[in-house]
Amino acid sequence: MKTVFITAGLCAVLAAAGCSAGAAEPAASKNPAGPVHLTNCGLPVDVGAPPQRAVTLEQNATEIMLSLGLADRMAGTSYQTDPVLPALRPAYEKVPVLAKLYPSREAVRAANPDFVYSTYTSAYAPDAAGSRADLAKLGVPAYLSGFACENPADAIQTVTFDGIFDQVRDIATVFGVPERADQVIREQQGRLDAARGGGATATPSATAGPNAGPSLLWYYSGTSTPYVAGRGGVPDAVGSLLGTRNAFADVDQKWPAGNWEEIAKRNPDVIVLADLTRGGDGDSAQSKIDFLRRNPVTSKLDAVVAGRFVIVPGSSLDPSIRSVEAAELVGAKLRETAR
Repeated sequence: MKTVFITAGLCAVLAAAGCSAGAAEPAASKNPAGPVHLTNCGLPVDVGAPPQRAVTLEQNATEIMLSLGLADRMAGTSYQTDPVLPALRPAYEKVPVLAKLYPSREAVRAANPDFVYSTYTSAYAPDAAGSRADLAKLGVPAYLSGFACENPADAIQTVTFDGIFDQVRDIATVFGVPERADQVIREQQGRLDAARGGGATATPSATAGPNAGPSLLWYYSGTSTPYVAGRGGVPDAVGSLLGTRNAFADVDQKWPAGNWEEIAKRNPDVIVLADLTRGGDGDSAQSKIDFLRRNPVTSKLDAVVAGRFVIVPGSSLDPSIRSVEAAELVGAKLRETAR
């Protein structure tokens, strides 16, 4: 999900559910799978046979492919924003890198792909790989995450872990390796089940209603204008799992611009900080903490005074195989807070 505000990044947990699947089993060179017909973001995706020369246009798509053991079916990758998951790095290093950012249409065509995949709409812009419709005219099927459709009306409106798993299943189906999707999903679901253990036990603030979970502010970036989680993104998926409340769940945008006065009024129990690698104002988790502690308005927030911060990789807030880590880290913090 590269929305207006989000870039991709990394989970650092070596036990990542797709990681072990990607490292364990190479893709089969022969596959009896027949044609696959999908409707993806309102467009047909017709694949006559399991692709052998796939191109991924950014890191989330690349890591899903690698987690499914499909490195030997890849003719190229691009747009790496953070270190690749450690367990996937040996496979990643075997895949040609087409561009530091998005490859041009010419670079994509030069790779002679038989399948193109991205989880970001921006990858299919005219100044990037070109539209999926144009690729289809060339006989190249192209897949896009259902959370980031070209037409917002076609998109899945709320991120769920089941929705992420459906995308993994789609890619595994296209490549004729459904059993690998089952393995990746089992591992990720196991991690989610473990993360769920502490979510609902954290103590909510005195202002919360009866039986309400703790209130979380998901602070993504910016200091003069903070971007925070509204409704529909990965924070909703984590909140549903752990029984927490999003402090800005009433805002019908995934990552709206907020303001500190309104944040102070809502006084969240816990602040979740996205740790971004871009190097901009308020990107790193430490820069966020420093700002919150010195700003006259935010320094008085209960969560700031008590140091109730959770640091999560910014990349885990994109819907991907990395999102499980956000649930793990928040769940662990809530268990600690409840003690």
